[in-house]
Order: sequence, then structure tokens, then C-alpha cells
Amino acid sequence: MLSLLAQTGPGEFLDGLSAIGAGLGYGLAAVGPGVGIGIVVGNAISAMARQPESAGMVRTTMFLGIAFTEALALIGFVVFILLLP
Repeated sequence: MLSLLAQTGPGEFLDGLSAIGAGLGYGLAAVGPGVGIGIVVGNAISAMARQPESAGMVRTTMFLGIAFTEALALIGFVVFILLLP
């Protein structure tokens, strides 16, 4: 294994490590919004079950919360794509 790494140039090795780092970074950046969307939808379903007459307002607020939370995932995606050389 070490002989294989010794045959590659230092630039190739660092490019590979940066690609792995960007992939791991985006994966970790997607975990937070995924958990956030789950919490938003779960609480919205709970609120609609308790007061069905306010379902329209709760649904609108839920979609706004999902949009803002999803924006965090898109920002993370753009940041880690920009980190790649």
C-alpha cells in the first residue's frame, strides 16, 4: 500500500484527499438539515392532530420551515463544491 502511495505524485494524493474531505463534509452538512426537517414535519403533524381546524396555517408554516432548513443543505453543498480545486 505504501509503495502505491509512493508512486503517485504528491499533487494526486492531495487531490484525492480533498475530494474525500469534501464528500465527508457535505455528508455531515446534510445530517443537520435532515434532522431539522424531521423535527419540523413531526411537530407539524402533532399540531394538526391536536387542532385540525388550524391545519392550513400549520401546513403553510411547515413548508416555510422546510424551505429554510433545506437552504442550509444547499449552502453546505455549494461550500464544499467550492472547496474542491
